[in-house]
Amino acid sequence: MTGSAVLIWVLIIYALWAAAGWTVFVKAGQAGWKSLIPLYGTYVLLKIVGRPGWWLLLFLIPGVNFVVWLFVALDLAKSFGKGTGFGIGLIFLSIIFYAILGLGSATYVGPAGPDAPTT
Repeated sequence: MTGSAVLIWVLIIYALWAAAGWTVFVKAGQAGWKSLIPLYGTYVLLKIVGRPGWWLLLFLIPGVNFVVWLFVALDLAKSFGKGTGFGIGLIFLSIIFYAILGLGSATYVGPAGPDAPTT
């Protein structure tokens, strides 16, 4: 595969990721452009799923960031009315399941879904 072919594939994947992220944010009542800004998009995603903003710092710690992503992915699935199986899909096949959330018929039901504990 030539360098230009790899570049084309990378751009296609990035475009899909950007479109899915944009629509997930819009469905959650946020401006879509926020999903495109590194770190800030993650901070807004934490707010969408009902997690505190300081969790952004946990994403910066190697190893811990994977564990945090597990919780965020499961909460994102619940926030769109999906189950644990969908959350596992978000963990292991992120781009595909993120596209299903953003570009499919899923609707935002609130931070971590209707059965989230209130504080």
